Amino acid sequence: MNSNYRINEFAKRVGRSVQTVRRWEKEGKLTAKRLPSGHRYFDESDVRALLGVAPEKKDIVVYCRVSNAGQKDDLASQVRAMEEYCRGAGVPVDVWMQEVGGGMNFKRKHFLHLVDRIQRGEVQKLLIAHKDRLMRFGFDLFSHIATENGCEIVVMNQVSHSPQQEMVEDLMAIVHTFSCRLYGMRKYKKQIQEDFVEYKISAVKDEQLQ
Repeated sequence: MNSNYRINEFAKRVGRSVQTVRRWEKEGKLTAKRLPSGHRYFDESDVRALLGVAPEKKDIVVYCRVSNAGQKDDLASQVRAMEEYCRGAGVPVDVWMQEVGGGMNFKRKHFLHLVDRIQRGEVQKLLIAHKDRLMRFGFDLFSHIATENGCEIVVMNQVSHSPQQEMVEDLMAIVHTFSCRLYGMRKYKKQIQEDFVEYKISAVKDEQLQ
């Protein structure tokens, strides 16, 4: 996750004195962010910009996702809808990402790659069809991290649901996720039972030999 630095920590991070950092602020070379409390802070995006390690060109990325392989037709439709949206809005997309995986699975390969790129300051804009296409929970946190690293998130479909409908959809997502986990556990349980039976038979034979 992005690190926040107080002015003395930031000065040490970039190898300068606190007085120099304050002078840069006065000259407009550097702008501190502020917490709701009013306290100033800097983050890794400021470090990258100051040390000249920020990428010369930031990409515009479109991310599309469905939950399982049986929804590949839906994935294709989602991609087409995003293509039409980007053409209509005149958005020049650099990278298209397509992924199959649950919205509560934060270990998705392309999703993690996207997170890494955003934290390195390599993404200018991220476009998605719906918030839940990116992730089922935690979107506000992801959006905050993206903003802190200079990435704007654009949600094509801003359909708002009632609190009751949102709760039902979230509960359904949780039930689906844990149902899949239980199914996986059943396969492991069967294997354990088979192995345990073999172990018991082996133990009985050893006792008989003794």
